Amino acid sequence: MLDDFLARAALAVVGIALAAGPLGCFVVWRRMAYFGDATAHAAVLGVALALALEISIFAGVLVVALATATIVASLSGKTYASDTLLGVIAHASLALGLVAISFLPDVRLDLMSYLFGDILTVSKTDLIIIFLGAAAVLALLWWRWAYLLISTTNSDLAYASGVNPKREQLVLNLAIAIVIAVSIQVVGALLISAFLIIPAATARNLARGPETMALMATVIAAGSGLGGLWASFQIDTQTGPTIVTTSAALFVAVTALSALRRAR
Repeated sequence: MLDDFLARAALAVVGIALAAGPLGCFVVWRRMAYFGDATAHAAVLGVALALALEISIFAGVLVVALATATIVASLSGKTYASDTLLGVIAHASLALGLVAISFLPDVRLDLMSYLFGDILTVSKTDLIIIFLGAAAVLALLWWRWAYLLISTTNSDLAYASGVNPKREQLVLNLAIAIVIAVSIQVVGALLISAFLIIPAATARNLARGPETMALMATVIAAGSGLGGLWASFQIDTQTGPTIVTTSAALFVAVTALSALRRAR
Protein backbone atom coordinates (compact mmCIF):
# COMPACT_ATOMS: atom_id res chain seq x y z
CA MET A 1 0.00 0.00 0.00
CA LEU A 2 2.82 2.40 0.83
CA ASP A 3 4.14 2.09 -2.72
CA ASP A 4 1.13 4.18 -3.85
CA PHE A 5 1.94 7.90 -3.55
CA LEU A 6 -1.72 8.74 -2.84
CA ALA A 7 -1.79 6.26 0.05
CA ARG A 8 1.35 7.83 1.51
CA ALA A 9 -0.17 11.29 1.09
CA ALA A 10 -3.39 10.23 2.83
CA LEU A 11 -1.48 8.72 5.74
CA ALA A 12 0.60 11.90 6.02
CA VAL A 13 -2.58 13.99 6.26
CA VAL A 14 -3.96 11.73 9.01
CA GLY A 15 -0.65 11.84 10.90
CA ILE A 16 -0.55 15.64 10.85
CA ALA A 17 -4.23 15.85 11.83
CA LEU A 18 -3.65 13.69 14.92
CA ALA A 19 -1.29 16.34 16.31
CA ALA A 20 -2.72 19.50 14.74
CA GLY A 21 -6.28 18.87 15.95
CA PRO A 22 -5.83 18.98 19.74
CA LEU A 23 -2.87 21.36 19.59
CA GLY A 24 -4.87 23.75 17.42
CA CYS A 25 -7.47 23.98 20.19
CA PHE A 26 -4.90 25.50 22.53
CA VAL A 27 -3.76 27.84 19.75
CA VAL A 28 -7.36 29.06 19.42
CA TRP A 29 -8.04 29.23 23.16
CA ARG A 30 -4.83 31.14 23.87
CA ARG A 31 -5.10 33.34 20.76
CA MET A 32 -1.71 32.18 19.52
CA ALA A 33 -2.49 32.33 15.80
CA TYR A 34 0.13 34.99 15.14
CA PHE A 35 2.69 32.98 17.07
CA GLY A 36 1.99 30.01 14.82
CA ASP A 37 2.52 32.20 11.75
CA ALA A 38 5.84 33.54 13.04
CA THR A 39 7.14 30.07 13.89
CA ALA A 40 6.00 28.67 10.54
CA HIS A 41 7.70 31.50 8.63
CA ALA A 42 10.89 30.84 10.56
CA ALA A 43 10.75 27.28 9.22
CA VAL A 44 12.05 28.56 5.88
CA LEU A 45 15.20 29.70 7.65
CA GLY A 46 15.41 26.20 9.15
CA VAL A 47 15.28 24.71 5.66
CA ALA A 48 18.20 26.92 4.59
CA LEU A 49 20.15 25.95 7.73
CA ALA A 50 19.56 22.25 7.09
CA LEU A 51 20.72 22.50 3.48
CA ALA A 52 23.83 24.51 4.40
CA LEU A 53 24.86 22.05 7.15
CA GLU A 54 23.73 19.00 5.16
CA ILE A 55 21.45 17.74 7.91
CA SER A 56 17.83 16.60 7.72
CA ILE A 57 15.17 19.21 6.96
CA PHE A 58 13.25 18.08 10.03
CA ALA A 59 16.22 18.77 12.32
CA GLY A 60 16.93 22.20 10.83
CA VAL A 61 13.31 23.34 11.00
CA LEU A 62 12.89 22.00 14.56
CA VAL A 63 15.99 23.84 15.81
CA VAL A 64 14.93 27.16 14.28
CA ALA A 65 11.31 26.77 15.42
CA LEU A 66 12.41 26.07 18.99
CA ALA A 67 14.83 29.02 18.88
CA THR A 68 12.02 31.27 17.66
CA ALA A 69 9.69 30.08 20.42
CA THR A 70 12.39 30.65 23.05
CA ILE A 71 13.16 34.17 21.81
CA VAL A 72 9.48 35.13 21.79
CA ALA A 73 8.91 33.72 25.28
CA SER A 74 11.99 35.50 26.64
CA LEU A 75 11.45 38.95 25.10
CA SER A 76 7.69 39.24 24.86
CA GLY A 77 6.35 42.01 27.07
CA LYS A 78 9.80 43.15 28.21
CA THR A 79 11.04 45.29 25.36
CA TYR A 80 8.29 45.10 22.76
CA ALA A 81 4.64 44.13 22.65
CA SER A 82 4.18 40.48 21.71
CA ASP A 83 2.43 41.21 18.40
CA THR A 84 5.20 43.62 17.37
CA LEU A 85 7.91 41.12 18.25
CA LEU A 86 6.10 38.33 16.40
CA GLY A 87 5.68 40.53 13.33
CA VAL A 88 9.39 41.34 13.23
CA ILE A 89 10.41 37.71 13.70
CA ALA A 90 7.90 36.39 11.15
CA HIS A 91 8.93 38.67 8.30
CA ALA A 92 12.63 38.84 9.13
CA SER A 93 13.07 35.07 9.42
CA LEU A 94 11.13 34.40 6.20
CA ALA A 95 13.16 36.99 4.29
CA LEU A 96 16.44 35.80 5.80
CA GLY A 97 15.61 32.20 4.92
CA LEU A 98 14.89 33.11 1.28
CA VAL A 99 18.11 35.13 1.05
CA ALA A 100 20.13 32.33 2.63
CA ILE A 101 18.74 29.79 0.17
CA SER A 102 19.86 32.00 -2.74
CA PHE A 103 23.45 31.69 -1.46
CA LEU A 104 23.36 27.92 -1.93
CA PRO A 105 24.00 27.66 -5.69
CA ASP A 106 24.93 23.97 -5.56
CA VAL A 107 21.58 23.03 -4.04
CA ARG A 108 18.63 22.33 -6.29
CA LEU A 109 15.54 23.26 -4.31
CA ASP A 110 11.87 23.53 -5.19
CA LEU A 111 11.12 26.48 -2.92
CA MET A 112 7.39 26.36 -3.67
CA SER A 113 7.17 22.92 -2.08
CA TYR A 114 8.40 24.32 1.24
CA LEU A 115 6.20 27.42 1.04
CA PHE A 116 2.96 25.73 -0.05
CA GLY A 117 3.64 22.04 0.52
CA ASP A 118 4.11 19.05 -1.76
CA ILE A 119 2.37 16.19 -0.03
CA LEU A 120 2.43 13.96 -3.09
CA THR A 121 6.20 13.53 -2.71
CA VAL A 122 6.01 12.22 0.88
CA SER A 123 8.26 9.19 1.28
CA LYS A 124 8.10 6.25 3.69
CA THR A 125 10.81 7.90 5.79
CA ASP A 126 8.76 11.11 5.91
CA LEU A 127 5.78 9.09 7.14
CA ILE A 128 7.84 7.64 9.97
CA ILE A 129 8.95 11.15 11.00
CA ILE A 130 5.40 12.50 10.79
CA PHE A 131 3.90 9.75 12.96
CA LEU A 132 6.74 9.87 15.48
CA GLY A 133 6.28 13.65 15.73
CA ALA A 134 2.52 13.25 16.11
CA ALA A 135 3.01 10.63 18.82
CA ALA A 136 5.43 12.93 20.68
CA VAL A 137 2.96 15.84 20.55
CA LEU A 138 0.03 13.68 21.68
CA ALA A 139 2.08 12.24 24.54
CA LEU A 140 3.12 15.75 25.59
CA LEU A 141 -0.46 17.05 25.51
CA TRP A 142 -1.79 14.00 27.37
CA TRP A 143 0.87 14.40 30.07
CA ARG A 144 0.24 18.13 30.57
CA TRP A 145 -3.46 18.30 29.62
CA ALA A 146 -4.90 19.32 33.01
CA TYR A 147 -2.10 21.83 33.64
CA LEU A 148 -2.44 23.32 30.16
CA LEU A 149 -6.19 23.71 30.61
CA ILE A 150 -5.98 25.45 33.96
CA SER A 151 -3.21 27.80 32.82
CA THR A 152 -5.23 28.59 29.68
CA THR A 153 -8.44 29.22 31.59
CA ASN A 154 -7.09 31.38 34.43
CA SER A 155 -3.43 32.15 35.07
CA ASP A 156 -4.12 33.38 38.62
CA LEU A 157 -5.92 30.14 39.46
CA ALA A 158 -3.02 28.23 37.92
CA TYR A 159 -0.50 30.00 40.16
CA ALA A 160 -2.72 29.32 43.19
CA SER A 161 -2.82 25.63 42.23
CA GLY A 162 0.96 25.43 41.94
CA VAL A 163 1.01 25.47 38.13
CA ASN A 164 3.42 27.80 36.33
CA PRO A 165 1.67 29.19 33.21
CA LYS A 166 4.99 30.19 31.64
CA ARG A 167 6.22 26.60 31.85
CA GLU A 168 3.02 25.38 30.21
CA GLN A 169 3.50 28.00 27.50
CA LEU A 170 6.93 26.54 26.78
CA VAL A 171 5.33 23.09 26.51
CA LEU A 172 2.93 24.44 23.89
CA ASN A 173 5.78 26.18 22.07
CA LEU A 174 7.66 22.88 21.91
CA ALA A 175 4.60 21.05 20.59
CA ILE A 176 3.98 23.71 17.93
CA ALA A 177 7.63 23.53 16.84
CA ILE A 178 7.37 19.75 16.42
CA VAL A 179 4.17 19.99 14.39
CA ILE A 180 5.66 22.62 12.10
CA ALA A 181 8.83 20.58 11.61
CA VAL A 182 6.97 17.44 10.57
CA SER A 183 4.25 19.13 8.49
CA ILE A 184 6.23 21.63 6.42
CA GLN A 185 6.32 19.20 3.49
CA VAL A 186 2.58 18.49 3.74
CA VAL A 187 1.03 21.98 3.68
CA GLY A 188 4.08 24.27 3.52
CA ALA A 189 5.40 27.00 5.79
CA LEU A 190 2.81 29.57 4.69
CA LEU A 191 -0.19 27.29 5.34
CA ILE A 192 0.77 25.36 8.48
CA SER A 193 -0.89 27.79 10.89
CA ALA A 194 -4.14 27.56 8.90
CA PHE A 195 -4.10 23.77 9.32
CA LEU A 196 -3.73 24.32 13.07
CA ILE A 197 -6.34 27.05 13.46
CA ILE A 198 -9.22 26.35 11.06
CA PRO A 199 -10.19 22.81 12.21
CA ALA A 200 -10.07 23.92 15.86
CA ALA A 201 -12.16 27.02 15.09
CA THR A 202 -14.68 24.82 13.27
CA ALA A 203 -14.88 22.39 16.19
CA ARG A 204 -15.46 25.28 18.58
CA ASN A 205 -18.89 25.84 17.01
CA LEU A 206 -19.86 22.22 17.63
CA ALA A 207 -18.25 21.05 20.87
CA ARG A 208 -19.44 21.59 24.44
CA GLY A 209 -16.22 20.72 26.29
CA PRO A 210 -12.46 20.90 25.75
CA GLU A 211 -11.93 17.16 25.28
CA THR A 212 -14.81 16.94 22.82
CA MET A 213 -13.48 19.95 20.93
CA ALA A 214 -10.01 18.39 20.68
CA LEU A 215 -11.46 15.14 19.34
CA MET A 216 -13.72 16.92 16.85
CA ALA A 217 -10.87 19.16 15.69
CA THR A 218 -8.80 16.05 14.96
CA VAL A 219 -11.63 14.47 12.96
CA ILE A 220 -12.27 17.72 11.07
CA ALA A 221 -8.57 18.18 10.30
CA ALA A 222 -8.29 14.63 8.96
CA GLY A 223 -11.56 14.85 7.03
CA SER A 224 -10.81 18.19 5.41
CA GLY A 225 -7.27 17.06 4.68
CA LEU A 226 -8.41 13.89 2.92
CA GLY A 227 -11.18 15.81 1.16
CA GLY A 228 -8.71 18.43 -0.02
CA LEU A 229 -6.35 15.70 -1.21
CA TRP A 230 -9.13 14.07 -3.22
CA ALA A 231 -10.28 17.43 -4.65
CA SER A 232 -6.77 18.43 -5.71
CA PHE A 233 -6.37 15.10 -7.52
CA GLN A 234 -9.72 15.50 -9.28
CA ILE A 235 -9.39 19.12 -10.40
CA ASP A 236 -5.59 19.18 -10.72
CA THR A 237 -4.75 21.94 -8.23
CA GLN A 238 -1.92 22.37 -5.74
CA THR A 239 -2.59 20.07 -2.82
CA GLY A 240 -1.60 22.23 0.18
CA PRO A 241 -3.77 25.24 -0.71
CA THR A 242 -6.62 22.92 -1.72
CA ILE A 243 -6.55 21.23 1.69
CA VAL A 244 -6.69 24.59 3.47
CA THR A 245 -9.46 25.80 1.12
CA THR A 246 -11.50 22.69 1.89
CA SER A 247 -10.99 23.24 5.60
CA ALA A 248 -12.01 26.91 5.27
CA ALA A 249 -15.15 25.97 3.30
CA LEU A 250 -16.14 23.56 6.07
CA PHE A 251 -15.56 26.30 8.66
CA VAL A 252 -17.83 28.72 6.76
CA ALA A 253 -20.55 26.09 6.42
CA VAL A 254 -20.46 25.10 10.11
CA THR A 255 -20.36 28.75 11.24
CA ALA A 256 -23.34 29.61 9.05
CA LEU A 257 -25.36 26.65 10.32
CA SER A 258 -24.48 27.49 13.93
CA ALA A 259 -25.56 31.11 13.43
CA LEU A 260 -28.83 29.96 11.84
CA ARG A 261 -29.48 27.58 14.71
CA ARG A 262 -28.88 30.32 17.28
CA ALA A 263 -31.17 32.69 15.39
CA ARG A 264 -33.97 30.13 15.51
